[in-house]
Amino acid sequence: MDVLAVNNFGDTRSGGLAGPAGLFVIVLMSIATVLLIRNMNKRLRRLPDSFPDGQQTQREAEIARLNADLERSDAEGLRRNVDQDRSSGDLPVEEPEVKGETTVSDEAIAEGDQRHV
Repeated sequence: MDVLAVNNFGDTRSGGLAGPAGLFVIVLMSIATVLLIRNMNKRLRRLPDSFPDGQQTQREAEIARLNADLERSDAEGLRRNVDQDRSSGDLPVEEPEVKGETTVSDEAIAEGDQRHV
């Protein structure tokens, strides 16, 4: 008697499902590729014909920075002039020095006695 071993470890379905699933994946990837190409073409059309020179851009940035510094220094000078115009023209009077005097409660807190607080 000849006994033949039957291989029953693989796919036991009678119909093939790999073909349609593979076709679906390929179609999906093709659609995604077409959409990506269209999007990239739109973006490329929006780009300018030529880009500005790097040195010219640096010069313009330096000029803008210097102008901002000048405006800032002019505004600070005007603020100083406004403050001087408001004064009566007299030199500022020096205020007397404030001297601290310790009280009994301050000495008690310094010594650690909390009863007087």
